[in-house]
Amino acid sequence: MSGSEKEGADSIVVSGGYEDDRDFGNVIIYTGQGGRGISGKQEKDQTMKRGNLALVVNEMEGLPVRVIRGADPNNSFAPKNGYRYDGLYRVDSHWYETGKAGFRIWRYRLLKIEDESPLPPAKSIASAVTVLGGGNFAPDRKSMTVQRIVRDTKQAKALKRLYDYTCQVCNIRITTATGPYAEAAHIRPLGKPHEGPDTPDNIICLCPNHHVMFDLGAFSVDDNFTLIGIDGTLTVRKGHIIDLEHLAYHRKHYLNRIPPE
Repeated sequence: MSGSEKEGADSIVVSGGYEDDRDFGNVIIYTGQGGRGISGKQEKDQTMKRGNLALVVNEMEGLPVRVIRGADPNNSFAPKNGYRYDGLYRVDSHWYETGKAGFRIWRYRLLKIEDESPLPPAKSIASAVTVLGGGNFAPDRKSMTVQRIVRDTKQAKALKRLYDYTCQVCNIRITTATGPYAEAAHIRPLGKPHEGPDTPDNIICLCPNHHVMFDLGAFSVDDNFTLIGIDGTLTVRKGHIIDLEHLAYHRKHYLNRIPPE
């Protein structure tokens, strides 16, 4: 993994070095770095620093990361020999869990960017964000890959209507010139490896601020709907049954109980 904690990661290598990695081609479940001994086996917990923190910066700032695959006989998407550049991916999300060796590891869900735009040299990956110079009336602007995708399925629309587009955390209703706005947050994420369902019992209605905070583990929800990490209680209206197993999954994998170290 190449990059820095402040500017983000510019490239990673997927070559079968971590036993918890899962490669699905356009989706990669990437294991963070650290915790391995001389033998190459996981011997202690990973910490949120160096490359692990760099990938979080990519997620939060919308910075793409180059993916290089190395030869791996157990991976059908890997080259037969040597190394191969396989394009740009975005860091969709990150969480922690106990790996196969029994130690805490950080996981990152990487999604292939199909429509690639030119990327700056590796040493200046952070410049992919828009640069607005102080006092400059003609600032340079460079392309940026937007990371967040807000799904708006039939289930999500129905739930937002149930709450009249009011956030279940702060009870604020955002009104715009084109109507009210709210976002549907999946408690247990959809897709690999989480496989959360797109059903009302796995969705809550949030404002954009609390949606981002929830996805990044700044807070979670207890089984009695008391908020963990921030003050308050989740508002739950009649007719909306939330699956407590999904809440437990979010607390286990996303709630930031672990210090950055």
